Amino acid sequence: MEPLKHECGVALIRLLKPLEHYQEKYGTWMYGLNKLYLLMEKQHNRGQEGAGLACVKMNATPGEEFMFRERAPGSDAITEIFNRVNDALKESTGEAFRDAAYAGRCLPFAGELYLGHLRYSTTGKKGNSYLHPLLRRDSWLAKNIALCGNFNLTNVDEIFEKITSQGMSPRICSDTYLMLEQVSHRLDMESERLFRESKENGLAGTAVTRYIEDHIDMANVLKTSSKDWDGGYVVCGITGSGEAFAVRDPWGIRPAFWYMDDELMVVASERPVIQTALNVSFERVNELRPGESILINKAGKMRLVQINRPEERRACSFERIYFSRGSDIDIYRERKKLGEKLVEPVLKAIDYDIRHTVFSFIPNTAEVAFYGMLEGFDNYLNRLKIRQIETLSREQRLFEHETLEQILSLRIRSEKVAIKDIKLRTFIAEGKSRNDLAAHVYDITYGSLVPYVDNLVIIDDSIVRGTTLKQSIIRILDRLHPKKIVIVSSSPQVRYPDYYGIDMSSMDQFIAFKAAIELLKEREMKDVISRTYEKAKMQDASKDAARVNHVKEIYAPFTPEEISEKMVELLAADQIQAKVEIVFQTLEGLREACPNHSGDWYFSGDYPTPGGVRLVNSAFIEYVERYYQF
Repeated sequence: MEPLKHECGVALIRLLKPLEHYQEKYGTWMYGLNKLYLLMEKQHNRGQEGAGLACVKMNATPGEEFMFRERAPGSDAITEIFNRVNDALKESTGEAFRDAAYAGRCLPFAGELYLGHLRYSTTGKKGNSYLHPLLRRDSWLAKNIALCGNFNLTNVDEIFEKITSQGMSPRICSDTYLMLEQVSHRLDMESERLFRESKENGLAGTAVTRYIEDHIDMANVLKTSSKDWDGGYVVCGITGSGEAFAVRDPWGIRPAFWYMDDELMVVASERPVIQTALNVSFERVNELRPGESILINKAGKMRLVQINRPEERRACSFERIYFSRGSDIDIYRERKKLGEKLVEPVLKAIDYDIRHTVFSFIPNTAEVAFYGMLEGFDNYLNRLKIRQIETLSREQRLFEHETLEQILSLRIRSEKVAIKDIKLRTFIAEGKSRNDLAAHVYDITYGSLVPYVDNLVIIDDSIVRGTTLKQSIIRILDRLHPKKIVIVSSSPQVRYPDYYGIDMSSMDQFIAFKAAIELLKEREMKDVISRTYEKAKMQDASKDAARVNHVKEIYAPFTPEEISEKMVELLAADQIQAKVEIVFQTLEGLREACPNHSGDWYFSGDYPTPGGVRLVNSAFIEYVERYYQF
């Protein structure tokens, strides 16, 4: 599949021991910094447009810096920011550098709280100002905050209108900055509440400061600032006074996992990342529940708090299919199950001719689903062989060796047909030259099938835009001269945009949508388009209307098979010699394979939040007004 720009990755570390402990036990006070690097590097697939880190030094004296940050754009951002950190530390060498107490007092990034972020832009907004973590500075420690997250809010305009009506004036109208403004504002109010309370208790001077820092209630801050957020999010933060937190959306759309022992607490976007970085078992890594927050205060006490009422769990299923690391044991099993569920429709597509079919996959995310498909076919062959042997007479079994040999010799022919040339860079920005270059990102293994005799079944994780299929994959596979090419998608047809953290926002991007529109035109059903447009417009104009995904009506007249056939027409050029067919996973198959991740709005159109429904109708309105001619 062509790469998607998808959700970000987060990493949070709170050290629970003095730096001297890590120097003595692990030989370096940089234990936390090193673990942050591992957590970020192991999640590099989640953010290739930039990265950033922040650190808080908890026991700094007035006049000394206590909050540090590095950010960098680009695919090599992790390396760049950690090189900068190391350069800053090089000023101190030898015994002084190995002195944890000295490091805690004098060296940058020698702190107890660390925050890491990997960015994938979902809005098209780029530049250093949009790189996380974002900082809000103040002369009071408790009012300083570094914030990062994996999120996309669907009601940015409403939140902007609300907070500006209260007198606030955000620098930028984006979900990132609005979240920072809201959390910071509530943190200020919490500090002011404690200030008044300390005065009522007769405290003065630095005793007031200590009282505020010791009694900050981050749960209250998060409850009051997040109650209006519509979307998918995991937000992490650290404060200048030593608070650390992570909070997950009420639907559990975006993933978050945590681990804690007597030395540290860790939060990350993926479970196996924590397992690998800290060498802990699957069972010891916990999932943050929908609407829940993990909080650690200045004293290092952890608590789990239900910040927002949990809604029906709608954890993203695309996480399981494509985005998350396949080394997670559950994800690995689910991806294999997705492949296994495709056996019967593939058999139908090849007319049950296994003997003359070669099976392969599109590198690299479809590989696990491919193994599951092979296991499914092995099980099918075993059942087939048993039936064939059982139909033989006793004499045939004893004397017709060749018949038995023929039955038992039937096997699944799997080959590595497609090869992704990761060294090939599409450095030409525009025009036919770039298209020609893109067409050669994949290569093939020549001689891997019998020309004009063998079918070729090749599995991909998903088909979204179809660009790579059209420009590269189908063309180059056809050079092997298969009798038939069967493109198999381990996910159902991607029909709807995502608004919760993935760069899939325009209707015209989706090959399934284009196919449905073409079918409506061909069958003289353009009135469906106009009626859907009018319904979407009416709903968009009413703030009180019940939110209904009217775009479903575009697909309703057609079966999935009809849409698949039209997709083939759109993707397979005239010069393709082989017959081409596309086989998709069913929604039922997806739900059976990933039973705990019901966030399948990409395929079903069933958005979990009102904001998602509103935006999909708006996307259809935009498509009609920009591209469609009645």
